[in-house]
Amino acid sequence: MDDTIAAISTSLGVGAISIIRVSGKEAISIANKILDIDLRKYKANTINYCHVLNNNKVIDEVMVSIFLSPKTYTMEDIVEINSHGGISVTNKILELLLENGARMAEPGEFTKRAFMNGRIDLLEAESVMDLINAKTDSARKMAINGVDGKLSNKINKLRDLGLDLISNIEVNIDYPEYEDIEVMTIDKVRDFSKKLNEQIDVLLKDSESGKLIREGINTVILGRPNVGKSSLLNRLLDEDKAIVTDIPGTTRDIVEGSIRLNGILVNFLDTAGIRETDNTVEKIGVDKSLALIDDADLILLVLNNNEKITEEDKMLIEKTNNKKRIIVINKIDLEKKIDIDFEDSVLVSAEKNDIDNLLNKINELFNIDEINNGDMTYLSNIRTIDLLKKAKKASNELVKSLDNDIPIDMLEIDIRNILDLLGEITGESYDEELVDRIFKNFCLGK
Repeated sequence: MDDTIAAISTSLGVGAISIIRVSGKEAISIANKILDIDLRKYKANTINYCHVLNNNKVIDEVMVSIFLSPKTYTMEDIVEINSHGGISVTNKILELLLENGARMAEPGEFTKRAFMNGRIDLLEAESVMDLINAKTDSARKMAINGVDGKLSNKINKLRDLGLDLISNIEVNIDYPEYEDIEVMTIDKVRDFSKKLNEQIDVLLKDSESGKLIREGINTVILGRPNVGKSSLLNRLLDEDKAIVTDIPGTTRDIVEGSIRLNGILVNFLDTAGIRETDNTVEKIGVDKSLALIDDADLILLVLNNNEKITEEDKMLIEKTNNKKRIIVINKIDLEKKIDIDFEDSVLVSAEKNDIDNLLNKINELFNIDEINNGDMTYLSNIRTIDLLKKAKKASNELVKSLDNDIPIDMLEIDIRNILDLLGEITGESYDEELVDRIFKNFCLGK
């Protein structure tokens, strides 16, 4: 962290402007070596016109911003060079900075320095990347709540309950002769565990919405050949994404596409038709289709209104019984021959583009309107949700210890374990290898 880093912070390509960012103790002096002005003579938080030079030859005319520690993104001195957009000029400026003492930044290293220097916590850092990757307005709102620290505040309030309790236990240990203090402290431990579990349950329930906002609803379109799966996908996406023919087995690999449904991304996967086949390639497609069932958030099981239920249909109905599923009766523009009525099924005609009721059903099934009307302060990634589940498990173990009359000083160990787990969510306590892995998923220059 003592060295000075540099990277291109904008997408590399042809554009109006590129930004090359430098951060560290030597940011000003290194930038001075390639500019025709002395940045030390200019005030902080200003942007200044000058030229980038190499051997007294002009490389580009630029605008340079100066930000001085500690009031910067990384809490270090930062220089941002706004050059003309273009691969050659941008790379040349970065190359000159590296030649004059800067080191190439690793992915996410600017944000990692913001975290390591105490400007943001780990939840806020992860939300920065979520904000960059947000594909819907809902995802943006959720991410900005994380960046603003609203989610961290919820976790910190849980930790504060435990810290208050620890102070009570310390008093109890220091003054063991007062029995009433011990009774009071045990009551507080029970109260702490109850409140903790209640609030964790709320956070975990909300995290289901957070995951959907962040990743979308992964939806598998399933059915036997020629029930209209590919036609349905094309209508949902409003484009001819999948090949549609009357030949059974046309779709042999996964065809993907996404739409935004009231601010939530819905990711559709059209699969190979499920049937017994001797064709090696088609069989691979069928196996891949069945393998997708377990990981799907939603199954659209498509049946043909114009045909009787087959053994393949029955097998798919059985196989998806315990999944979140919508039975879609397609081809309602044709004569009804299907011989089973399904409760709460959705009738559509992909051929006639009559699919609005299916979209309404997805909206209703996932309470999308309710999600959008929430406060959007949700945990949404596997790391934080897993830590929260571990904290709840540890809290339940604490209750068992109370029921077994475990000494009060031993209870303190259990409580500190809970606080450590909550601290890992925000980065109050952390594993360096894990932190490195998190920031490696960031884009270069952020």
